[in-house]
Amino acid sequence: MISDDTPHRTARRSLLRGLAGAVTLGGGLAAAAAPASAASAATPRGRAPRPTAAHRPGTADEALRELAAGNRRWRTYCERHPDETPAVRQSLTAGQHPFAVVLGCIDSRVPPELVFDQGLGDLMTVRTAGEVLDEAVLGSVAYGVLELGIPLVMVLGHQSCGAVKAAVQADLSGEELPAHIQYLAEQISPSIDRTKEGDARVDSTIDANVRAVRARLAAEPDLAAKIAAGELAVVGARYELTTQLVHPLV
Repeated sequence: MISDDTPHRTARRSLLRGLAGAVTLGGGLAAAAAPASAASAATPRGRAPRPTAAHRPGTADEALRELAAGNRRWRTYCERHPDETPAVRQSLTAGQHPFAVVLGCIDSRVPPELVFDQGLGDLMTVRTAGEVLDEAVLGSVAYGVLELGIPLVMVLGHQSCGAVKAAVQADLSGEELPAHIQYLAEQISPSIDRTKEGDARVDSTIDANVRAVRARLAAEPDLAAKIAAGELAVVGARYELTTQLVHPLV
């Protein structure tokens, strides 16, 4: 069951409304993914709880930096597995304060909490094959932004996406896919890059699909208003299975 913390939400909204100008992503995830400080690099493996909710990322830039730092720990095998302690679990019974919404694929190889080395209460994740949107997904993302005051939404695609590959193959063959899988293919189809062939077509379509989903989310009136007020950023990114790197898609 989704929990809420009204006083925290009100305070966060007041803070966000006070921010001047639009959120600047300058370099975004790529800049944030630079090597961490010596102190961070020296942190031993193990479970290290994050600071209290009051010190969590409160802006899109801060959230991107935290995700980039976590992904660096993941791909260098220095995971901290944060926010799993008994104290954290108990604190979360009173409410949740996630700092980012990640809309990702259902692929079992790309769980956001792992690839960003985050723990309980850190991320609000929504996962559908090929990051396909529907009303339930839109409502879930909107809940995180409008009700919990989350400042960052990331659409996370990934290398070798099976849903995208199926959509590309169905487009080539003209055959209809089984049951509800056809719906997924139809949603991905407008992003198919028909200027390329073979694996290159699938790879390019993965990126195009992420960009299309990101654009659609950013155009949602309630989210667009948050973006215009500098209280929200909606970004696209891609996870490489071969390197475990998450990088931005502009």
